[in-house]
Amino acid sequence: MTSSQKLTTVLDRTGQALTLLLPIFLTHGRLFSEICMDGLALGLLLRSTNGLGWHWSHGLWFRMALLWWGWQIVCSLPGIGLGSGQALTQACLAIRFPLMAAALESWTLRDEVTRRRMVRVLVACCLYFAFQFVLQATTGRNLFGYPRFIDGTLTGPYAHPRAAAPFSRLVLPVMMLACAWLVARSTPVSSSRTAGGESTPGHTGHSGRFGRIGAFVGMSLLALAVIALMILAGQRIPMALTLLGIGICALFYRPLRPAAWVGLCGLPVLVLLARMVSPGSFHHLVILARFQLTHFWQSHYGLLFTRAVVMAQAHPLTGLGYDAFRHACADPLYRHGLSWMSTAPDGGGTVICVQHAHNHLLQAVTNAGLPGLVLFIALVLACLRALWPVKGPRHAWRIGLFAAFFVQEWPLASASDFLNLPLGGWAFMLLGVGLAEAASVRHTDAVLYPQATSMN
Repeated sequence: MTSSQKLTTVLDRTGQALTLLLPIFLTHGRLFSEICMDGLALGLLLRSTNGLGWHWSHGLWFRMALLWWGWQIVCSLPGIGLGSGQALTQACLAIRFPLMAAALESWTLRDEVTRRRMVRVLVACCLYFAFQFVLQATTGRNLFGYPRFIDGTLTGPYAHPRAAAPFSRLVLPVMMLACAWLVARSTPVSSSRTAGGESTPGHTGHSGRFGRIGAFVGMSLLALAVIALMILAGQRIPMALTLLGIGICALFYRPLRPAAWVGLCGLPVLVLLARMVSPGSFHHLVILARFQLTHFWQSHYGLLFTRAVVMAQAHPLTGLGYDAFRHACADPLYRHGLSWMSTAPDGGGTVICVQHAHNHLLQAVTNAGLPGLVLFIALVLACLRALWPVKGPRHAWRIGLFAAFFVQEWPLASASDFLNLPLGGWAFMLLGVGLAEAASVRHTDAVLYPQATSMN
């Protein structure tokens, strides 16, 4: 074995190990998740120079990522943006997130065995979140002894209520995997089945009406369980995004549609039950949400929205560079209201200033102006196009991955920083898993239907 072959073997094994460890460290171990992500990004570049090639960089989504990244760097240069060395350095390092997703797509998850292992790891992480939610809801404390948060919401496996957001993304593909299993169990026993749980014609068998009813009941209970967990968690935006994600999954996956309606109809009942068993969750989901929606422009969210628009109006072409909101929010130049938004004389002052604008579109426009906003939207659309769940192996699983990224970038919601850890890491990791699954379908189609593929 040559030295080049040895290096290839070491890189491949290391990359697969980092891939399988990444969800675990995103759950617990932020520093190690950063190491895994950086290792995958750097490993992809090394592997590309050592036989893998650079075909992965030709995808539309990655080209959009490069354009968005390049403009972020330009807007962060001294004399254009705020000009701090920290902002420019962070802008340069932002490419590691798309590189990590590309590594999963084109390198570490190319083979079926590793993709199946990744599915198991993600399912285990999802069940771990759910177990910690249930344990804390029933006993008052999680496995580490942390009680409910001071406002009554659940914290899951953490000391603070930050588990609902990653769980709302992760639970969608896991739920769809369970739905595919239920559908497969209800199909004729002698029918052949695909890896995604869909049956293929060719043999007759007997399932009977009980099988279809059983699948419907099972998926209904599953949808109700997911919604109940999110209600108990008590986080408004993750709850709303979970409902949106289930709707997206039902839109693409016909067998889920009746169960999704059951979940929607059961939502008011579950919320009323939460009022009795978890008053803190009910307060967050209903009372506080109602107040914030009816007084949006006076709330912190409305004031943050106004401040970000004021900053964008002042710098429409280039914004203020990477992490603009963190560094410029307190500047007196931007501390005023707008007649068509919040009219607070000081725009909320400095008390509203936080690390980011709580919305990815606002973050994009304050960082890099209107061109940056357009490039960011183009990047999101290109990713959704690449994730589009066409028929093929593990169809239901890929629908869930598509829905997870869709709700992550849903524009009408409060959000964490686009490139933060752990939530940004979860989003790009699920993106990479989805891209790898989509690439496997394209490869299968190319093998089975080479003429049709070449025509396309």
